[in-house]
Amino acid sequence: MGRLGIHSFVWTGGQTQEGLEMALRKTAEHGFRTIEFAYLRPERFNLDRLATLARSLDVEIGVTMGLPRDRDVSSEDPAIVAAGEAMLADAVRAVRDIGGNKLGGILYSAHTKYDRQPTRRGWDNSAAAIARTAELARQSGIDLVLEVVNRFESNLLNTTAQGLKFIADTGSDHVRLHLDTFHMNIEEANPAAAIRLAGDRLGYFHIGESNRGYLGDGVIDFDLIFDALLDIDYSRDIVFESFSTAVVDEGLSLACAIWRDTWTDNDPLAAHAKRFIEMKMEEARRRRATNARP
Repeated sequence: MGRLGIHSFVWTGGQTQEGLEMALRKTAEHGFRTIEFAYLRPERFNLDRLATLARSLDVEIGVTMGLPRDRDVSSEDPAIVAAGEAMLADAVRAVRDIGGNKLGGILYSAHTKYDRQPTRRGWDNSAAAIARTAELARQSGIDLVLEVVNRFESNLLNTTAQGLKFIADTGSDHVRLHLDTFHMNIEEANPAAAIRLAGDRLGYFHIGESNRGYLGDGVIDFDLIFDALLDIDYSRDIVFESFSTAVVDEGLSLACAIWRDTWTDNDPLAAHAKRFIEMKMEEARRRRATNARP
């Protein structure tokens, strides 16, 4: 396993420089070694200051985002696709400038509930845009990871199998999958099997409960999840994600359908998440060791 991290939305809505810096300090205080920020617009934030603070705290930075409808690279409108690709290029540069190591999320379509079926032309437009973005990311020393999400947040990639087919269609060896237990719980027939199917194409992993709240309070079988991560020798980052309207802004709450809060106090939530993930990983290691004995 790589670094254990936490999404900045556990700490802050991400609207101010002070909020982002507080999130970095809270992340380090709780013993997490990586933080996930939402798309950081250089004109709004001092990226150099954030990068310096992150280095001083030994906290690595990853960035995720979703495209808006008017910049959807899976559109059939060339102007919309071009605008989306330009936004992705800007995001790569922002991750580079903040000293981050990855760009992930819903990079291949809009983050929205679609009112239309995906199209072959839209798929091809997206794959071509992601291929070019991946090359820019490679040149910047940044991983590009595509988050497979549920049917209510994208119409293009809802399963690991779809994600692997999409990666193949990009023709790039610099694109990996970003899987998330919350989304897999909705879409995958067998989330553990999906992790094994992803194998070395898995580049980033979100831990989130079925109700978006405390780990263990929902229906996800994390024993099976961690067994599968060990089986593929997953060595990249694992990041805890949870949302509450007590922290995040209305826009994200609407996009992610946060209609009720499963928590309002973030410190105990974060502390519990770290203990839970470490416990489940250790239990998985013990099961493997026990099963390996003659």
